Amino acid sequence: MGKHRSTDHTGGATRAIEALTAAGVTFTIHEYEHSSDARFFGEETVAKLGVDPARTFKTLMVRLNTGEFVIGCIPVLEHLSMKLIAHAAGAKNAQMAEPAVAQRRTGYVVGGISPLGQTTEHRTFVDESCLDHETMLVSGGRRGLSVELSPLDLIELAGAEVADLKAQEWRY
Repeated sequence: MGKHRSTDHTGGATRAIEALTAAGVTFTIHEYEHSSDARFFGEETVAKLGVDPARTFKTLMVRLNTGEFVIGCIPVLEHLSMKLIAHAAGAKNAQMAEPAVAQRRTGYVVGGISPLGQTTEHRTFVDESCLDHETMLVSGGRRGLSVELSPLDLIELAGAEVADLKAQEWRY
């Protein structure tokens, strides 16, 4: 049974935390006071927790041209490549899911969508850069709540595939 190290948390367990606890993996809870005027949730997490943005991942939902919805997890300061996630999922193209659809399908609010404990299971893809880190942070299932865990544990628990998902910016 893995250790669960926690800060004082007042919001109760989320489905993501319940999934981690049930799996017996080691994870750490990180909480901060979410600002209601924050629009970039990943950037808020990095700023308020003082963590490395390269190992802090956001969870995004896309709709493939096949109609399937899939999850992509990428570092918070990066952009998800629609071409790369479509390719990883065996589709021709993809587009971001509407926020209301993502909320309904995952059971989480935007800014608090976790790759773990979703109400509907989705194929999940995690950017390969996660393997560069001993631990990574993902949403714990609500705004202001992150969980830190081994990338290998996340991949196993989410049934995720590892792929190159980051959009490349061209600079002239």
